[in-house]
Amino acid sequence: FRELGVDVFLGEGRFSSPNTIDVAGKRLRFKKAVIATGARAVEPQIPGLAEAGYLTNETVFSLTERPRRLAIIGGGPIGCEMAQTFCRLGSEVTLVEMSSQLLTREDPDAAHILTDVFRREGVDVRLHTRLTRVALTNGGKELHLETEGKHNRIVVDEILVGAGRAPNVEGLSLEAVGVKYDPRKGVLVNDRLQTTNPRIYAAGDICLPYKFTHTADATARIVIQNALFLGRKKLSALTIPWCTYTDPEIAHVGLSEKDARQRGIAVDTFVVPMSEVDRAITDGEEEGFVKITVKKGTDKILGAIIVARHAGEMINEITLAMVKNVGLGSLSSVIHPYPTQAEAIRKAADAYNRTRLTPFVKKIFAYWLALVR
Repeated sequence: FRELGVDVFLGEGRFSSPNTIDVAGKRLRFKKAVIATGARAVEPQIPGLAEAGYLTNETVFSLTERPRRLAIIGGGPIGCEMAQTFCRLGSEVTLVEMSSQLLTREDPDAAHILTDVFRREGVDVRLHTRLTRVALTNGGKELHLETEGKHNRIVVDEILVGAGRAPNVEGLSLEAVGVKYDPRKGVLVNDRLQTTNPRIYAAGDICLPYKFTHTADATARIVIQNALFLGRKKLSALTIPWCTYTDPEIAHVGLSEKDARQRGIAVDTFVVPMSEVDRAITDGEEEGFVKITVKKGTDKILGAIIVARHAGEMINEITLAMVKNVGLGSLSSVIHPYPTQAEAIRKAADAYNRTRLTPFVKKIFAYWLALVR
């Protein structure tokens, strides 16, 4: 950064007035400032957990040997990715999730496929289950679990907590500069990523519900445009895809069918099982699907969910279509190399176009074909 001409000050910074920051014994004045302190793993308030010790997605990589028995608390993206990874490395993995499905933000069909895969591979998936207490024993760390009113215990060597992330708002003296925040949600921002102090912006995990590296990058670009140039870029204008890197991957962009209906939007949904895609069949990767949701009566894409070996790569085509307002019907004319798994997207587009063949249109085609024979 210094080679690029950036003045770098190392130390704990805190706001001291509406236009100053104190860091490393120095007071810096600013015209505009950005809060980008990120987030950290949530520490659940469970009796005995802190005393027993636990891993997070940040500290797990400091392990020097594979735990023979591992319990993972939380069935979100981090929990699922780590569960499958350690299971394939040979650990006995128990995955504990309070809800009725893994990946609660995802389509239930996608979550069910992943749950089935995990159980086949040997992950002990426990849904409707919460951790009530942890105790140290001679055999390891004893977890007290409650599943729909029934209590049981398991003993493991390590516990990995993947129960979400909390924004790093402490120690910044945000009150001193009139920046409002919520301890769980982070710094409050408007659509241009300004805080309640117009001089100060925020970007990344400190202010966003979806805490992804690529989302942080996108919001940083908005802040640069709005803070330094004559920009009016808006957070709401972003179309943000994400992917859970399990096997198969689960990629998502826009609204799910359930999300749209909760907002009162009538939709049509087109689903192509990967078992109907030649490349997936050839590769033995038939588990999964492409599901694309459009506004009813149109081909306007509202969102998509892909469950496939390379879903994170496939979702980009649909994201681009949404950003550039390309309808699902138009994707039917995109030639995909054969055989590729992305052909599933073209098949979904073909399925949409077939819905346009109303009885009246079919009669016209039949009449025309009779004339040209």
